[in-house]
Amino acid sequence: KDTLEVILMNVVQRKRTDCLVPPSTYNQTLSTVLSAVITVMMAIVMFSMGCTVDARKLWGHLKRPWGIIIGFLCQFGLMPLIAFLLALAFDVLPVQAIVIIIMGCCPGGSGSNIICYWLDGDMDLSISMTACSSILALGMMPLCLLIYTTVWTSGGTITVPYDTMCITLASLLIPIAAGMIAKTKFPNFAKKILKIGSIFGFLLIVIIAVVGGVLYQSSWEIDPTLWIIGSIYPFIGFGLGFLLAWFVGQPLYRCRTIALETGIQNASLCSTIVQLSFSPEELELMFAFPLIYSIFQIVAAILAVGGKTHTWTSSIHSSIYPSIHLNTCPRQSALPLFCNSDYGDKL
Repeated sequence: KDTLEVILMNVVQRKRTDCLVPPSTYNQTLSTVLSAVITVMMAIVMFSMGCTVDARKLWGHLKRPWGIIIGFLCQFGLMPLIAFLLALAFDVLPVQAIVIIIMGCCPGGSGSNIICYWLDGDMDLSISMTACSSILALGMMPLCLLIYTTVWTSGGTITVPYDTMCITLASLLIPIAAGMIAKTKFPNFAKKILKIGSIFGFLLIVIIAVVGGVLYQSSWEIDPTLWIIGSIYPFIGFGLGFLLAWFVGQPLYRCRTIALETGIQNASLCSTIVQLSFSPEELELMFAFPLIYSIFQIVAAILAVGGKTHTWTSSIHSSIYPSIHLNTCPRQSALPLFCNSDYGDKL
């Protein structure tokens, strides 16, 4: 009788197991596809960025590296420190503090080169700073994270995957170097790649936002503090970058350039590193922040270009109606970042 009962129980259990719906692998598959797609697209974007670098002009800046040194101090000195202080001040979760600091440690984005063009900045310096910060990020990002994340990682509740991060950064140096070679050997081809790279850069942000929103739906239930940090962080970077460059006596057009390189971070790289390095549970809490930062650094850039357009309008108005002269002298301007005057070139 006991044996019969055991057999019947086994049969019932087997039928129950057969009726269970197998666990869905949809999210896991989509996450793998997203990781592969953003890796490939990021490589294309970095290759196109390499195509903007003129080796001779880069070498010229390296022989007179004062501008690059100031940019380096802003990029890997000021920005990680600001991220650390903001994370402490707003008392965010450990995993959120990690992504804020990763964002602060990222090199400059290629978008700064475009905005620099519109603001009459030093294009050669902008491109050189972007290239140098992208190369130096291989060593500086892990170092800055090691310094600034110990407050949250010392308890062992979260681990920063330095190995995955370094592999990702090292793999992105290859397309940058290939782009620089293409610029030297095939300049006409490099010009076409630039257009493709800018399109891919825009698509990359859209894909990350859309697919990430599907994968990590709860990540959009965002703590308001992340919105606050993401909205003020780019503006703090712009302001302090400009002030540091101005303090050491750089011309205003270079101050604008260094400010842009400081405030405009490579948010796509941050999203790529986060996606490839952390678990889905951690991504639920951190995935949205790079996109928030992207939104507000674009807002800051639009305000900068809008301010410069207003200055152009004032200059035209003054030339047509000299008796109604609007003062645009950078010495008296409240926003020297947006001033389009030759005065900065003469400092």
